[in-house]
Amino acid sequence: MIIIREIQQKDNQAIAKIVRDVLMELGAPKVGTAYADPQLDFMFETYQNPKAKYFIVENNEIVIGGAGIAPLENEAESICELQKMYFLPEARGLGVGSQLMEKCLEVAKDFGYEKCYLETMPYMEAAQKLYKKVGFEYLCEPMGNTGHTSCPVWMIKQLTNANE
Repeated sequence: MIIIREIQQKDNQAIAKIVRDVLMELGAPKVGTAYADPQLDFMFETYQNPKAKYFIVENNEIVIGGAGIAPLENEAESICELQKMYFLPEARGLGVGSQLMEKCLEVAKDFGYEKCYLETMPYMEAAQKLYKKVGFEYLCEPMGNTGHTSCPVWMIKQLTNANE
């Protein structure tokens, strides 16, 4: 049974391995991507900050993916970043990505963010298809300071309507 829940400290090793394995599977560079992020091995601790949350996807108590929301470093407080959304191959194509994305964006709105930013790789086409489906649009240049210099695809989504 697949469930989505908040990260726990016991998940640190499993989710770090998933992020690294997926990046290796896709041939992504280790430098300038999430692979080299110093906080990757301490995800639970990283997402204990205010206005940040990370979710784990489990299938029969085995971690198969995750994604989180956190403030976008060196940007307006109203902008968050969708971070470290990765799934093992067995989790793909089940609609889990859409469910997790919806949960992350709902939390972002609850935290008061007005926009959500993300970075990805050009060949991560399935991910981009999902991002576009939920309303992300392409940007011509990066925002903030993610440290992901090897991720040349930048996208943003408006979370609130002008009338809200």
